[in-house]
Amino acid sequence: MASPVNPPQPRRTLRSVADLLAAGLITPAQAPELENVAKHYATAIPPAFASLIETPDDPIGRQVIPDAAESHTDPTEDPDPIGDDALSPVPGIVHRYADRALLKPLLVCPLYCRFCFRREHVGPGGGVLDEAALETALDWLRTHPDIHEVVMTGGDPLMLSPRRMRAIMQALEGMAHIHTIRIHTRVPVADPDRLDEEMAEALETTRSMWLVAHINHARELTPAARAAIRRVQARAIPVLGQSVLLRDVNDTPEALEALLRAQVAARIRPYYLHQLDPAPGTARFHVPIREGQRLLASLRGRVTGIAWPTYVLDIPGGHGKVPIGPDYLRTGPDGMLGALAPDGTLHRLAREQG
Repeated sequence: MASPVNPPQPRRTLRSVADLLAAGLITPAQAPELENVAKHYATAIPPAFASLIETPDDPIGRQVIPDAAESHTDPTEDPDPIGDDALSPVPGIVHRYADRALLKPLLVCPLYCRFCFRREHVGPGGGVLDEAALETALDWLRTHPDIHEVVMTGGDPLMLSPRRMRAIMQALEGMAHIHTIRIHTRVPVADPDRLDEEMAEALETTRSMWLVAHINHARELTPAARAAIRRVQARAIPVLGQSVLLRDVNDTPEALEALLRAQVAARIRPYYLHQLDPAPGTARFHVPIREGQRLLASLRGRVTGIAWPTYVLDIPGGHGKVPIGPDYLRTGPDGMLGALAPDGTLHRLAREQG
């Protein structure tokens, strides 16, 4: 895709093919096919994120600019790749693990990523749970004392108003069995001004609160993004990072290392590196697991352990996340285990049987 010369910087969120044309991010020849994509999947690129796009096919543009390939569904792809629908006892709740549940108060995001595993559900039409539906979801949590952790996701929870966020926090605080609250968000890098002091204050709670920021490329951590994150950190809320391994975005040792180092520099602890979920129309982002394992292994010994994420696969069908990182143990011919060092040499462990 050719880059326009000095494309105009958008002042509002880009939401349509016409908006993308005006911003110089697509060509007129691409428009008809992208209008077809737009019938199925929403587009939203806020000004802060759009300003990072140097060329439409760079690691930033690739994540968010629609592509005609999205109209093709591979036989391996699934509209509900991790089984959210089957595991939803009431609207707004997903219960996959015994001790925790997802709370999805809305299905709206500041930014619609072209690889999103919930792309069949999120978008402007997804809306917000109304008061009755939200209360039903909260009642489900109240009546399940084995749930100790609530993971707020969506959509993006930080798209709520501070008033509504504060009300949800107060409701969760009223449940003695809820010890931990996690909020997963793209807002700090997509639309950092939204995470202002009022919203950061709304996140304060007596519970153990964690913010998990979705960041896929080092360039996403702009000064404005770091300032938004610091507003949360200033309230003693730890910030974790999660990323998706994406072809031509972060699938080289240099790009992944830069991403992990940028997170640590911003006091963000890399938490998860996700294997791409097989949502419809996302095949162009796929990096094979074995390649992902080799990629992570290439950084062992080069990047501090503080920056080392857990490489995870969400098993299709709703069977849960499992770590799939590189394995450094080998069984030798004598039946004893050996450990593979970062330099590739194998070292026998005299006390460990294979």
